[in-house]
Amino acid sequence: MTGHLDRIQPKRALISVSDKAGLVEFARALADRGVEVLTTGGSRAMLEEAGVPVTEVAAMTGFPEIMDGRVKTLHPKVHGGLLAVRDNTEHQAALRTHGIEPIDILVVNLYPFEATVARGASVDDTIENIDVGGPAMIRAAAKNHAWLTVVVEPADYAAVLAELDAGGVPFDLRRRLAAKAFSRTAAYDAAISGWFAGALGGETGDFAAVGGRLQEALRYGENPHQWARFYVGGGNRPGVATARQLQGKQLSYNNINDTDAAFELVAEFADEPAVAIIKHANPCGVATGASLAEAYGKALACDPVSAFGGIVALNRTLDADAAARIVDVFTEVIIAPDATDEAVALVAAKKNLRLLVTGGLPDPRAPGLSVRTVAGGLLFQSRDNGVVTADGLKVVTRRAPTDRELADMLFAFKVAKHVKSNAIVYVKDGRTVGIGAGQMSRVDSSRIAARKAEDAARAAGVAERLTEGAVVASDAFFPFADGLEAAIEAGATAVIQPGGSVRDDEVIAAADAAGLAMVFTGMRHFRH
Repeated sequence: MTGHLDRIQPKRALISVSDKAGLVEFARALADRGVEVLTTGGSRAMLEEAGVPVTEVAAMTGFPEIMDGRVKTLHPKVHGGLLAVRDNTEHQAALRTHGIEPIDILVVNLYPFEATVARGASVDDTIENIDVGGPAMIRAAAKNHAWLTVVVEPADYAAVLAELDAGGVPFDLRRRLAAKAFSRTAAYDAAISGWFAGALGGETGDFAAVGGRLQEALRYGENPHQWARFYVGGGNRPGVATARQLQGKQLSYNNINDTDAAFELVAEFADEPAVAIIKHANPCGVATGASLAEAYGKALACDPVSAFGGIVALNRTLDADAAARIVDVFTEVIIAPDATDEAVALVAAKKNLRLLVTGGLPDPRAPGLSVRTVAGGLLFQSRDNGVVTADGLKVVTRRAPTDRELADMLFAFKVAKHVKSNAIVYVKDGRTVGIGAGQMSRVDSSRIAARKAEDAARAAGVAERLTEGAVVASDAFFPFADGLEAAIEAGATAVIQPGGSVRDDEVIAAADAAGLAMVFTGMRHFRH
C-alpha cells in the first residue's frame, strides 16, 4: 500500500475501555514515554485516581459527554484525528483549519455485550450494552492503520510497548492489529445479530453472521495437512466450549467434534445415570443404569471393539467406580458435569487421557443455530431440539407395545437422533445392543446393526442373539418393507419410526404379519 511509515513513534493516544485490566500500567507507560493520553468517562476517573496525567476527550472536542455517556466520542475532532491520512495535503489542511490534532494510538475495547447476554440480563440492559462509538472508532483507526495503531484488548499492550522502545510501532504490527480489530467488531456485531435473531424467534434474516473468540490453535484439523482453530461463541450452553480441562494433552479437532456429539447425546437422558461412548461422531454404545459404572458396562458391551480410543460422556458426576472401569479401556476423552476427587486421581494415572468437566448438562430442548459451510456459502438451520414423548406416539399396528417396549422405544429414538443417517438402533432393557450408521441404504444399516449385535454377543460369550426381543428405531421412515424385514430377522419385537412413506401400509402390514408393535413419531431426525 502507498503512504505509510515503517515505524511510528506516537505523540497522542486515545483510551476508552470497558475492560480495565492493565489500564493504569499501560497508560502510565505511554505517559512516561511522552505520549499525551486522552480518555473518557470511567477510564479517565481510574487513571486520574492513579496519578496518570490525562486529558479528557470532552476538553479536546469542546463538547461534553451527554445522554449518560452515549455520545462522547462521536465527534469530528475524534474521527478526524483517527482518519486523517498523514501524507495527504488536503487532509493536513483540514486538520489545521478545524484545529484537529492527529491521534496515533487508539485503545478501545467494547461494552461487554456478550457477557451481558451470557448472564441473562434484561432486554433494556442488553441493549444498553451495545457499543456504538467504540466500533466506529475501532474501524476508523483500523482503516487508517498505515498511520496509527489500534489496540482492542489488554493482551496486546506489552507488544506495543516493546515496539515503542525498539524505535516505534512497525507497520507489520499495525496491520496485524488492524486485522484483529476488524475481526473483533465483526464478531461483536455477529453476537448482537444473533441475539436479535433469538429475540425475534430464532430465525436468521436477509443477512446472517457468525463470530467467536479464539480459544486455542489446534495442532491440525481432521487430517494433519489441515490447520484448525477452536473458537468460542454463540451462547453459554454447558459443553466442550465451556468445559474446564482437568488433565490430559491438548484436545484435537476430532476430539472436540466427537466430545460435543457424545455430550449432546448423553444429555438426552436426565432421569437416571447414563453413559454414551462415541467414535467418529457416532455412538457405539449408550446405556442407562442404577449407577454410572453399571451404565458404562452396558454401553461398552454394545461394541467393545469400536469403543477402543473413543469418547465417554456421562450425565452425572464422574465417581471412582465409573472412573476405574473407564480407564481400563483406552479412551481419548471423558466429559461429565463434574468429577469427585477420587475419580480425578484415578484418571490422573492415564496422563494423556483428557478429563473435562462442564458444570451442567446442555438442555436438549434449547433453541440454537447449526451452521455449515458449502462451496461459496453457508447453511444455517435451527438445531435439532425435537424431543419425542410417549404422548406423541401413534400406534399403527394391531398390537400395541408393552410398557417395557415403549420405554426402550423412546430410549432408542433418542439415540437415533444422534446417529448419522441412515440410522438404525436396536435397544433392549435400557441399553443399545446394535447400531447401524451412515449407510446409503436403510436396509444396510439394519443389517449392520444386527451384525454388530452378533459380534458383541460372540465377544461376550453369549449364545443367544442380543437383538432377540429388542426394539428398533429408525431415524426416518422405512421406504420399503425390506428394512423392517431385516429387523424382524434379527428378532426385534417392536419398531419406532417417523412414518410418512407412501408405502407405510406395506410396512405396517409386514409388522402385523410378524406380530410386531409399531409406532409412528411424526418427527424424523436426519443427521448428516
